[in-house]
Amino acid sequence: MLAKRMHTLSPSLTLEISDLARKLKEEGKNIISFSAGEPDFDTPQRIKDEAKLALDRGMTKYTAVGGIPKLLEAISEKLERENGIVYAPNDIIVSNGAKHSLFNLFQVLIDEGDEVIIPAPYWVTYPELVTFCGGTPVFIETNDIAKFKITPEQLYSAITPKTKMLILTSPSNPTGSVYSKEELEELARVLRDTNIFVASDEMYEKLIYETKFTSTASISRDMYLRTVTINGLSKSVAMTGWRFGYLASPNQELISAIRDLQGQSTSNINSITQYAAIPALNGEVDREIESMRRAFEARAVEAVELFNQIPGVSVIAPQGAFYLFVNIKDITNDSMRFAKDLLEKVGVAVVPGIGFGAEGYFRFSFASDISLIRDGIRRIEKFIRYSGDTFPLDEGSPMVSF
Repeated sequence: MLAKRMHTLSPSLTLEISDLARKLKEEGKNIISFSAGEPDFDTPQRIKDEAKLALDRGMTKYTAVGGIPKLLEAISEKLERENGIVYAPNDIIVSNGAKHSLFNLFQVLIDEGDEVIIPAPYWVTYPELVTFCGGTPVFIETNDIAKFKITPEQLYSAITPKTKMLILTSPSNPTGSVYSKEELEELARVLRDTNIFVASDEMYEKLIYETKFTSTASISRDMYLRTVTINGLSKSVAMTGWRFGYLASPNQELISAIRDLQGQSTSNINSITQYAAIPALNGEVDREIESMRRAFEARAVEAVELFNQIPGVSVIAPQGAFYLFVNIKDITNDSMRFAKDLLEKVGVAVVPGIGFGAEGYFRFSFASDISLIRDGIRRIEKFIRYSGDTFPLDEGSPMVSF
């Protein structure tokens, strides 16, 4: 009955764990979830006030497919001011979240048989969108030692005549890794003299710890021309439910095709969201963003320290985003079983690494109150130490001191 392309999609493991957590919670179980990629902060009041003002002024009609002019100008100015990239307003299209921007991009670029290079661990949606378009994901494996970042040599080895695109995510979901300017320059040298597009997902750019963020398109003229910059306000400005994302490229053939596709599917995004996003882009809530960033950073520092005290567990400090990618290879290489047992036995929800293309890990979101983080890690520590019937554990080790 269903179209063949629907058989290429797999259910999200993130949602599978979240659904199981929700079911157990409804049954009265005490569940702490670290599975969702959503800030625990409220949207800044200035943004909400702007949304109310737009409603009061009757800004509730259809808009241009790609966004209202004032919004596109705000994005253009933001990208030049903060990222050092010059895009005209007509180089930008606003969509229903960055996921929608990625969907549009892949739909207009990827054909049957095209290869898309995806560093692993990866956000769960990337390979699903590629295969949905008929493309072939080509994964480059990374690890803790490399801080989950690909090397120029790995990139060069992965390129074939069929390569159409490279996906770069910095800061990364799920690992929190961030590519430095020098690392991006090295990758850019490999791509020079090719026709490969770069999809640069920069959703977590504001959540950076002890490093500096560099936009891929700012590296060189060559990278600017081949890169599609993708961003939004869901994570750094706590606007997940508002559904605001955008992409930018100087390639007008590409932008025109995406505008046509969106025009025949969703048309414009919510008009109120468009007006509300402007103060966030203009820097009017930078103080609130910095407050959230500092809170996330403090949580990361403490969570890393606590996890690294647990025998058989290790984690590197994230450079950005709000995730830890926790290594449990000394305990098990079945991360899905680990995550389900952890949830059912001690009421802690995490996402198995296999969903991100990396077995032997789990993703832990620290977008939660610090007291919940401490309690959650304490439960994980207890589960690991006293689940000897499931995992090979050293029960003689002393308890971690919290």
